[in-house]
Amino acid sequence: MAKWLDNAIFYEIYPQSFQDSNGDGIGDLQGIISRLDYIKELGCNALWINPCFASPFGDAGYDVADYYTIAPRYGTNEDARELFEQVHKRDMHILLDLVPGHTSVEHPWFRESMKAEPNEFTDRYVWTNSIWVEPEGMGSLRGISDRNGSCAVNFFSNQPSLNYGFYNIDKPWQQPMDAPGPLATLEALKDIMRFWLTMGCDGFRVDMAGSLVKNDPEGKGTIALWKKIRSFLEEEFPEAAMVSEWGEPDKSLQGGFHMDFLLHFGPSHYNDLFRCENPYFARDGKGDISQFVTKYLENYEKSEKKGLICIPSGNHDMGRMAKTLDPDEMKIAFAFLLSMPGAPFIYYGDEIGMRYLEDIVSVEGGYDRTGSRTPMQWGDGVNAGFSTASKEKLYIRQDESADRPTVKKQMEDENSLYWEIRKLITVRQSHQALQSKGEIQFVHAKEKTYPFAYMRSSDEEKILVVINPSNREESFAFDKKLGKAVYTLGGKVEFTDGIVKVPGCTVGFFEL
Repeated sequence: MAKWLDNAIFYEIYPQSFQDSNGDGIGDLQGIISRLDYIKELGCNALWINPCFASPFGDAGYDVADYYTIAPRYGTNEDARELFEQVHKRDMHILLDLVPGHTSVEHPWFRESMKAEPNEFTDRYVWTNSIWVEPEGMGSLRGISDRNGSCAVNFFSNQPSLNYGFYNIDKPWQQPMDAPGPLATLEALKDIMRFWLTMGCDGFRVDMAGSLVKNDPEGKGTIALWKKIRSFLEEEFPEAAMVSEWGEPDKSLQGGFHMDFLLHFGPSHYNDLFRCENPYFARDGKGDISQFVTKYLENYEKSEKKGLICIPSGNHDMGRMAKTLDPDEMKIAFAFLLSMPGAPFIYYGDEIGMRYLEDIVSVEGGYDRTGSRTPMQWGDGVNAGFSTASKEKLYIRQDESADRPTVKKQMEDENSLYWEIRKLITVRQSHQALQSKGEIQFVHAKEKTYPFAYMRSSDEEKILVVINPSNREESFAFDKKLGKAVYTLGGKVEFTDGIVKVPGCTVGFFEL
């Protein structure tokens, strides 16, 4: 087991937009290396790097053309090795983004699979047996080669679906999980993981982890497949960490993943918190956290209260938190994010309140996600310190507002979002109850009401977290006396005659 996950705080880096070291307008691995001290000073001790493998970049690198080679625009495999070494030198860890469900149409495997003559890669992808037959419920590529069949795609039409087999077979062209093609795909996946773990990475965040086996509505086939991966890892790389993009912790943890995400799509009610018409963490106090809590508890119970459900501040696939919350509201949101079970994930730039840029022309398949992928804003220099290239060459247009947040400005203001997050991380790391494996019990989380309160506990301590994002005083009944405050933000929380009174826009963490 990767013990370091117990107190991991992740920083997600979209490599194209983080730091350009060679003036070509695109971020790179040497740029990341140059900013590792910044990430460590913030308090993050783990990195998740979005895909950095060779790709035609039809989907920002999620369309892989070569799993074994760093994309030249980011550097070389030697740069990756140096990055891993520099991360470890700082007592940090790093996950690469693994895309096991599909490749680019430019991948050599796919070029071979398109051939009419049977070969080693004929069954590496999901093909029907006739050009006139499409896979149900999936898009497909048709009429692209002499092969008589349609190839399923997972997302964009440049992402043909790799074949791990079908759990329920109802068509003659569908293959079982133990057919030679699916087994070869599984072995290829192991080889890719083996290569990068041997190189020095600490594990993987796995893209679309729940989608590999087809016709698998209950996920039983996909769970069985990941159990095989877990057995391989236990034998060869027992310290390797695995975090899934699945959104169903009961399934992903059963399959051998250490952690799962609450996703912005699906039934999690994650968007109720920060990204909807009336976010719970907005000060107007019109939000509702009850459905989120109900779903969270359902997942928590299903995953045997392991609590390894990660709640990100954002990521490359959703609008920035600053689109719906201002910096003071974000401080309260981060008090929540950094006091919940599971590893927190901070999306680059969220720690300074970087904004979502509206109406940007899509870049590399970003579409409406592009506005959340703009270059990091470091300081006052050219392109806010991201790159020395002319602004026309930047990967994505930068926020050019005069009042755009930068690391430099935030560091100079002791009341900034940046410093509040640093403080919160220090508090979390000082209290085992607040870390990934500390248990949670919701104390006050009623429908359309404030405040929000929950108890975190470990063998050594219990801490009550009280959060009132609304701008009005609220209260709730509590049957234990509040002890020492280990963190406060806003007004003074008072406890009298079994009632906790919480001023507007106030947070308090209290020992019990």
